[in-house]
Amino acid sequence: MKLKDALEKKKFVVTTEVQSPVGEDTPEAVVDQMKRVRGRVDGISLREIELEGVVGDNVKTCELLEQNRFNAIFQTTTRDKNRIQLEKDLTRAHDAGIDNLLVFTEDYRITGATLQETMFFHVDSGKLASVLSHIRQGQSVAGQELEAPIDFTLGSGVESLWGQNVPKKGMQEMEAMREIGTGYFLTTPIFDLESFEKFMKQVGTFKVPVIAEVLLLRTAGMARFINRHFKSSLVPERVIQNLDKATDKEKASIELFADIVLGLKDLCQGVHIITFGGVDKLQPYLDKAKL
Repeated sequence: MKLKDALEKKKFVVTTEVQSPVGEDTPEAVVDQMKRVRGRVDGISLREIELEGVVGDNVKTCELLEQNRFNAIFQTTTRDKNRIQLEKDLTRAHDAGIDNLLVFTEDYRITGATLQETMFFHVDSGKLASVLSHIRQGQSVAGQELEAPIDFTLGSGVESLWGQNVPKKGMQEMEAMREIGTGYFLTTPIFDLESFEKFMKQVGTFKVPVIAEVLLLRTAGMARFINRHFKSSLVPERVIQNLDKATDKEKASIELFADIVLGLKDLCQGVHIITFGGVDKLQPYLDKAKL
């Protein structure tokens, strides 16, 4: 089932993400790794990565995922690209058979397969709207005719830590993305279900599906690393202490994940799992959370 169809049918969707291969890694290896969870995830996003001047080809990897019966999500940023470059990337993704798009600006949000990757938040909605408006009508931003109109199921990031007090600017950004045609909002990582419920009540006026991001935290050390290098207090101290004191670390990690996901099933329309390179360890987490 296409991601768009799953969202429209009110299915509780499960998405995750992997890193585009660089160096000696290959797209084929990434796809083989994801076969362990085939049939249990509704979408797999790949973000652009540049390592020492080498850029990972996430379009090619997305194409291989599609050929292996996965819903690939082309993930890109908007801040550091002009309209022509953004159009070029979206056209190439479309030509590769990819119909899902996830957009951010390099600013403030955890994403990616490793702890060292960048954080993201906020979409440049004006630039994105201009490009999408043109290609949906079958035109380039320069006014030239394209071979065919281009469209995507669009996802965009939002800050969920606002709780019940979503600032006016945040609501305006979400409204702008809804007007562009956002098919779902993807939140920042969720730990506090009560606060998230208040957030959902406020943004429910947009009538747009919300997918909540969930981190697969395997150790207290990993949680502390996130707080130290990405955002202070992103992972609550109570969570860190529970992982730290647990005699069975793996069991505690799985139970933490499952408790959050099971709570989210009554609040939103899906989860986006950040594994930090732990796709091979994902199955027992999915089992416990009944995904």
